[in-house]
Amino acid sequence: MINNLPKNYDPKEFEDRIYQYWMEKDYFKAQANPEKDPYCIVLPPPNITGQLHLGHALDHTLQDVLIRFKRMQGFETLWQPGTDHASIATEVKVVEKIKAEEGLTKQELGREEFLKRAWQWRDEYGRVIVEQMKRLGNSCDWSRERFTMDQGCSDAVTEVFIQLYEKGLIYRGNRIINWCPECKTSLSDAEVEHEDKEGHFWHIKYPIKDSDEFLEIATTRPETMLGDTAIAVNPEDDRYKHLIGKTAILPLVNRELPIIADDYVDPEFGTGAVKITPAHDPNDFEIGLRHDLPQIVVMKEDATINAKGGKYEGMGRYEARKQIVKDLEDLGLLVHVKERSHSVGQCYRCDTVVEPMTSDQWFVKMGPLAAPAIEAVKNSKIKFIPQRFDKIYLHWLENIKDWCISRQLWWGHRIPAYYCEDCGEMMVSKEVPTSCKKCEGSSIKQDEDVLDTWFSSALWPFSTLGWPEKTKELEYFYPTDVLVTGYDIIFFWVVRMAFSGIEFMKEVPFKHVFVHGLVRDAQGRKMSKSLGNGVDPLEIIDQYGADALRYTLVTGNSPGNDIRFHMERLEASRNFANKLWNATRFVLMNLDEEEISLQQVEDHLNIADQWIMSRLNEVTREVTENMEKFELGLALQKTYDFIWSEYCDWYIELAKNRLYGDEANKKKAAQYTLTYVLESILKLLHPFMPFITEEIWQSIPNFKDSVIVAPWPKYKEEAKNYQAEEKMNLIMEAIKNIRNLRAEMNVVPSRKAKLMVWTSKEEVKTVIQEGEQYFVALAGISEIQFVSNKEEVPSDAVSTVVQGGELFLPLEDLIDVAKEIERLQKEKTKLEGEIKRVKGKLSNEGFTKKAPAHLIEEERQKGAKYEEMLHTVLERIETLSKKK
Repeated sequence: MINNLPKNYDPKEFEDRIYQYWMEKDYFKAQANPEKDPYCIVLPPPNITGQLHLGHALDHTLQDVLIRFKRMQGFETLWQPGTDHASIATEVKVVEKIKAEEGLTKQELGREEFLKRAWQWRDEYGRVIVEQMKRLGNSCDWSRERFTMDQGCSDAVTEVFIQLYEKGLIYRGNRIINWCPECKTSLSDAEVEHEDKEGHFWHIKYPIKDSDEFLEIATTRPETMLGDTAIAVNPEDDRYKHLIGKTAILPLVNRELPIIADDYVDPEFGTGAVKITPAHDPNDFEIGLRHDLPQIVVMKEDATINAKGGKYEGMGRYEARKQIVKDLEDLGLLVHVKERSHSVGQCYRCDTVVEPMTSDQWFVKMGPLAAPAIEAVKNSKIKFIPQRFDKIYLHWLENIKDWCISRQLWWGHRIPAYYCEDCGEMMVSKEVPTSCKKCEGSSIKQDEDVLDTWFSSALWPFSTLGWPEKTKELEYFYPTDVLVTGYDIIFFWVVRMAFSGIEFMKEVPFKHVFVHGLVRDAQGRKMSKSLGNGVDPLEIIDQYGADALRYTLVTGNSPGNDIRFHMERLEASRNFANKLWNATRFVLMNLDEEEISLQQVEDHLNIADQWIMSRLNEVTREVTENMEKFELGLALQKTYDFIWSEYCDWYIELAKNRLYGDEANKKKAAQYTLTYVLESILKLLHPFMPFITEEIWQSIPNFKDSVIVAPWPKYKEEAKNYQAEEKMNLIMEAIKNIRNLRAEMNVVPSRKAKLMVWTSKEEVKTVIQEGEQYFVALAGISEIQFVSNKEEVPSDAVSTVVQGGELFLPLEDLIDVAKEIERLQKEKTKLEGEIKRVKGKLSNEGFTKKAPAHLIEEERQKGAKYEEMLHTVLERIETLSKKK
């Protein structure tokens, strides 16, 4: 007897130990290996500000499943890990820490000292999330861990900036941008989250110069009227044609505004007349460019009104709004106020309402970069799973504006642009210029701004592999195979990596984009601090183990769809692990030390052995196909069903008779089959539940190496045993039916009953005879008697039907005839429903024309089986009815 597993399943006892074992054995390490095909995934680098949350846990589990699967298939697998400096988020955290601990602002501390504190933050907190990822089981190559601001990644960022600048694709200009008054920096369009909020439409009179007329203008932001430089109407709007070319007077400021015609104005929206504020509205900015209008910025960085706002100077934007509305009302220029729900842009980091305003910033010209990235998806060089997400990608790129890449922060990649303080000349350079190339002056100052975080993240698939150097890793692993990501950052990150990879590597950065949904709470709400519904994955791991968490996150998960997280499901996940643990203990307790080969037992494998091996072969095919299609939830479900139902609930029970018997050859055949199937299911389950599968693998006698590098099971056509499966299906159906009959009649398990079998088919008789030991062991049968005529069956026997025959249990006084008829009526209704379903399917041209021939034939066979079973049930009802 062998038993290396403790009695109780306790993941705390081995998960950390197993992970250290993997690390010590270097199983996660990858190298350029011409002997193998590469398979590479880059980990979306988590921010150094945070800790592992359920979104990370889902994202990382899916990646780890794929990496472990491909590693077992024999690929040279690289899961490239790293962390992101997260410019805005980290700066906010560091600023808060400095204020709390030192009572200073970053300006009081100074840039150099502030950056020292930021790097200290990275050293102190940036490692936390890495250690948490290890607890989840991430099999990343940690020897290759990168940070978006390490020297190699910084060199890549500088190289990209300079190349794009020299191509004219990066420029500095005064354009409308999104400004966060709280973070005091510009934001790209992707960093602004829009939310519908209740607001107002203020209708204001704008007098027409030298007349009694006025234009009624509707606005949601009255404070921006201080920066108005025109009024626009549609050139075809008959209401206003006579005013085009005239002048209006801006209320409160008394500035003259030209009335212009522009097709942008929708005559059906609002009043059909629009105030134009080029410095504070993206659409107005474009109109301003077309009509050469001045830009008047009326707000400071903190969104207070500046000197151009006259008497409103110094007021916050909402305070100014309130005062402006009051002043308009006092002057009789406020017509009315309407309630209106409208989209409001907010900073994705601090939720502050952003303020559009013109500013001198750095931009990437997106048109030339977007075009090849669009084509890459259209020609399937990049494939989305599910495919529907390519629409988000294409819509974003087809409507993309130039990307504002400069941020008014200190933490991040500083822009490699330098200015001569003597003549104002600008120079873009890898190295700090020692003198001005124009006037040869030596007073040189670097641009104060840093780059958008996503600028460096966009290079992640190739910068982490050594670019701009031509490394062997870059040549071997690029392009990567799959990007696993949530649908919420397709436009943040995926599109940027796509156009960056194509521009600098001349190849797409990944072949597949596997999109998953968000993890929501049990009510379907997004998890957030404000709702207090967040779940700490580390607490779950402490309580249930990493395997249970991983199992819960993958089960029922389908590509692109959100999942609801129920704590109750963790109990079910742990129960499954416990079921496997106990089943393994039983197997080990019934093994001998000697290793058994197939050749020793091949002639002694019985119908149950042949059945379970054939089923294992088929499940291997199905699971592998699901894995290749990224249907990981389906793959896990099929693995679970096979382990729980077919292996644990059926095969182990079917094997007990031989394990406890005296016949050595039969016992060895059962031992061999139990071990062979156990090893195979550990392999199939390993990508999903790596810790328990490794612990069990190492408890099996004569185990070889580690399950993490064990070869993935392969489907073999010749191993498909249709005959064994058909026989066992009949036996199991009969046993289940007998068990159900006994349960319905409340027959105690210890009471044995004779099984009487009527069948006109010799093959059915043969199968039941072959499975007699299983009926005795699992169905409470004392003996099996075959009858040639149903008249031989006692009138008080209960019955059930199987394909090709009818089974009777003469339970004498334990049966209530009325109840038996009632049960048969239910079975009759069920069979009639199945027959109706099959007929409907076979009469549906959509099915018969498109389905493969073997599926159509399967349905026909099912129909025939149900018809035969119904006939038997009807006969039984008629017989019992006569005896009432």
